[in-house]
Amino acid sequence: MVAKRFEDLIFWRKSRELTKLIYAATRKPEFRKDFGLKEQIQRSCVSVMSNVAEGFGRGGNSEFIQFLFVAKGSLSEVKSQLYVALDLNYITSAEFKKAYEMTEEISRLINAFIKSLKNGAKRGLKTD
Repeated sequence: MVAKRFEDLIFWRKSRELTKLIYAATRKPEFRKDFGLKEQIQRSCVSVMSNVAEGFGRGGNSEFIQFLFVAKGSLSEVKSQLYVALDLNYITSAEFKKAYEMTEEISRLINAFIKSLKNGAKRGLKTD
């Protein structure tokens, strides 16, 4: 599939779903009171989406790949913050598992996309 817009990328769409999930979890009373963690995990999720979008809008694949790696770093932040939320009982084990699995899936999709870009996808032809 040729992506003409960043919204066409499956990993951006899944990152959007993850962000909605995290925002819902951070509305819980106890989580909402922990301003530092709440804001950091929200920023990390938004960072994934934003870096994919910004990288897509850049001039070439090498710059896009750089932004995709930043997005993967933000995913790792989300994973780490999920452990804190779990340990503090802000989220259930089921909520943790669902969100963690989403981060893993998004990361795999980004890795595959980076590989395809490195293996000769032409400039401007961003495929997923």
